[in-house]
Amino acid sequence: MVEIRLTNTRTRKKESFTPLDPRNVRLYLCGPTVYDRAHLGNARPVLVFDVLVRLLRQVYGAGHVTYVRNFTDVDDKINAKAAATGRPIRDITEETIGWYHADMDALGADRPDHEPRATDYITQMIAMIENLITRRHAYVAEGHVLFDVRSFPDYGRLSGRSVDDMIAGARVEVAPFKRDPMDFVLWKPSGEGQPGWDSPWGNGRPGWHIECSAMSAALLGPSFDIHGGGIDLQFPHHENEVAQSCCAHPDGDFAHVWLHNEMLQVEGKKMSKSLGNFFTVRDLLDQGVPGEVIRFVMLSTHYRKPMDWTEAKARDAEAVLRRWRGLAAGIEPAASPAPAVIEALGDDLNTAGAIAALHEMVAGDDLPLFVASARMLGFLTPELGAWAEAGDETAALIEALLAARGEARKARDFARADAIRDGFKSAGVEVKDTASGAEWSLAAGFDAARLADLAKAVGA
Repeated sequence: MVEIRLTNTRTRKKESFTPLDPRNVRLYLCGPTVYDRAHLGNARPVLVFDVLVRLLRQVYGAGHVTYVRNFTDVDDKINAKAAATGRPIRDITEETIGWYHADMDALGADRPDHEPRATDYITQMIAMIENLITRRHAYVAEGHVLFDVRSFPDYGRLSGRSVDDMIAGARVEVAPFKRDPMDFVLWKPSGEGQPGWDSPWGNGRPGWHIECSAMSAALLGPSFDIHGGGIDLQFPHHENEVAQSCCAHPDGDFAHVWLHNEMLQVEGKKMSKSLGNFFTVRDLLDQGVPGEVIRFVMLSTHYRKPMDWTEAKARDAEAVLRRWRGLAAGIEPAASPAPAVIEALGDDLNTAGAIAALHEMVAGDDLPLFVASARMLGFLTPELGAWAEAGDETAALIEALLAARGEARKARDFARADAIRDGFKSAGVEVKDTASGAEWSLAAGFDAARLADLAKAVGA
């Protein structure tokens, strides 16, 4: 069996991965708060875990992996949007979940086995909070229930900081009813117009951190294999998850392996609205950047390194994928991906190394193995291929221009023939003349508008 080694945030070491139960390898990824479109950075953990799940299913079997990614559908940001727009909260969350599914589908990310919504697990959250109070790890104060951080000696182990250091350097919610500044909310009262549920502490709603602990326990058990998310969630969200889960289930270990991906930059700078370089996945898709190209750029950088999105990388990725799709057309994939790709992914999800192995396979001309290996990474799938195909109208226009070029050559009208040749190049159409006739393909940066202008200019 292939050895999988993963860098565990908890131990800060690359370790051999041994599942708790090889018949059911269990993973949990923190999902989105559903009040707006997913920005590009939100897509990175989704794609990292998508590749990880593909690898685990390849190694342990498709039916032996359980993947959970949640939706946070109760949150103050959602409440604020509902108040600002006058729309019902449920309408906003349903719409946003639909957007999220469409955008992640466009990137070739398989949907998880379970996508729990926080509002469906309120009962489990209340039960977990009651358990924490009984075990003296939580206390009630002014309608709130708070976790007593000092009751968990290992608090800070995941992020590698002491509680006192956290107090000095972290953004914590100051409240007079807290015993300690680092204590965090498990349950809070709901005011008029805010969503609320009946509980032993009055009408209220859960704090953010308790959601994932309750949902992961319900679907994966008190001990499971891998928990992941962006590095921005390491503290306080994941640190708090560890504390409340381990205290509620002292016989369990919660997550054995923690994976955290680094942040995303745009053209070398942090993505932010103030810099004008903030955009959503949908923004890129609507601008004509194919989802497969976004996936390629994302996976070209190791998940533990900052990922820099640039237009140049997107152009290069499009060129590579167009060439690969041209080579793969009509090729039946091999039964299994290449060992070199599996080994690269087994080495702490080295997706850049796996892509390098694909390039080597193309050079070696083993196309069936290449196609199987590319699909293992989520590339060259039929579902993502529409962007690289010419529609009937485009194909007819290119054929008409090729016919016009042939007529110009016969008439020795070289100026017109050269204009068509140059126009093809400008529009991103590659033409190769062979003994059996001209062969063409769409290149990176294909521009349908330029092709139409060319046809008008030369009268084709």
